[in-house]
Amino acid sequence: MDDKDVIIARQQKEIEELRALVAQLRDKIARLEKNSSNSSKPPSSDIVDPQSARTKKKKRKIGGQKGHPKHTRRPFSQDEVDRVVIHTLPDEEIRRRGLIPLDETEVALQQVDLPEQMFDVIEHHVQLYEDPNGKVVKAKLPKDVRKAGLFSPRMTALTGYLKARGHMSYSTLQAFFNDVMNLEVCQGFLTKVCTRKLSPALQLAYAEAAERIRNAPIVGTDETGHKNPAYKSAWTWCQQTPEAVFFHISPSRASQVLLDILGEDFSGIVVCDYLSANRKFVNDCGILVQYCWAHLVRDIKFLMTLSYRAVQRWAEALLRILRKLFEIWKMRHQRHPGRYQRAIEKWRKKFLQKVRKPPNHNEAWNIRDRFKGANEKGYFLFLEQDGVPPTNNGTEQAIRFVVIDRRVTQGTRSWAGMRFCERAWTVVATCDRHRRSVFQFFLDALQATLNPSIPYPKLIPA
Repeated sequence: MDDKDVIIARQQKEIEELRALVAQLRDKIARLEKNSSNSSKPPSSDIVDPQSARTKKKKRKIGGQKGHPKHTRRPFSQDEVDRVVIHTLPDEEIRRRGLIPLDETEVALQQVDLPEQMFDVIEHHVQLYEDPNGKVVKAKLPKDVRKAGLFSPRMTALTGYLKARGHMSYSTLQAFFNDVMNLEVCQGFLTKVCTRKLSPALQLAYAEAAERIRNAPIVGTDETGHKNPAYKSAWTWCQQTPEAVFFHISPSRASQVLLDILGEDFSGIVVCDYLSANRKFVNDCGILVQYCWAHLVRDIKFLMTLSYRAVQRWAEALLRILRKLFEIWKMRHQRHPGRYQRAIEKWRKKFLQKVRKPPNHNEAWNIRDRFKGANEKGYFLFLEQDGVPPTNNGTEQAIRFVVIDRRVTQGTRSWAGMRFCERAWTVVATCDRHRRSVFQFFLDALQATLNPSIPYPKLIPA
């Protein structure tokens, strides 16, 4: 081999090495550019680096849409009006125009106003008596009044509502009381109102939601990080059904948390993502499971961003099959049962045949491994049992409230703070499911806790 051939061979080798390096760099870039559409990253992460492709969609104008009926608020009845203000013309104009005032007026506008003093200060006195021996005897302060302390149940319920529902940090809560209500309170006091007054009052409601979750036929579960400097790591777990939402904050992300929440004897169906803790809980307890297809589809979409053409074609083929399968599934109630079953089985087999023959790539092998052995049943349970959702989107939507709260308030700093958050969030989310007033439930729970003669409210209506 002469010098020319040696140079060509060396250059060909360098070209192959460069091609491999380019492929590696493209894969690395694809991983760095992951977003909520092709991975399990939350949608909130897209805010940091929004995807330009999403801006191409034509947005509709803000406000009322053409053809939609106009919605107006119902006017207050006369019983609801606290004060009437009558506006008249200037006396000079009345004389100039020769006007005669009538004995009637016309409603021009109803306006809602805030009172200048937004709270009442109640000073509780006890009657003094003198017994026959000349000794002074004091009347007793009612136990519920004494336990309430500086803030009445209504004020305590308002504080908890602003903290839990309004995503207020304690510093923001303090500013609200100082600026709007003209009431000076310290952050430490507001913390005690939430963690020592409202939190114990919500314990029974929290237990009611936990019991409903344990006995539910289908439960969605998910988890997200929880900021708490007192722990190396903490996680907010969420379990939800159409009737109840349950939150639990734990320093662990292991399957033991699910065992503690749902119990070893849980007999329902779990809808979840492919987290190892979920898989261990399902396998150890022999529970039926529906793994989230939305997570899997995003992982398959990620393969299409890699540089390997074989991997891209394989991912595209999987998505085509899945689109057809879900088209048939969505029309299941309009199809003949026999034809539906044959069609769905045909496309299910096509998907399994394709997914079990991946190209030579680690990411593709990871997708294939999800359908080894009995694992495939965890993805196709929704085809066999009506009412089982194919995705865990419902739980992800429920936990989004917590993610927003975490970002705004920066989490908690104590064990008591975590207990308050999980109880208050559970009540807020469950009341939303039943279109109930969160503030009213907080107030009813506080009054029942302070006064045993008042029945405790039911969180989940019969």
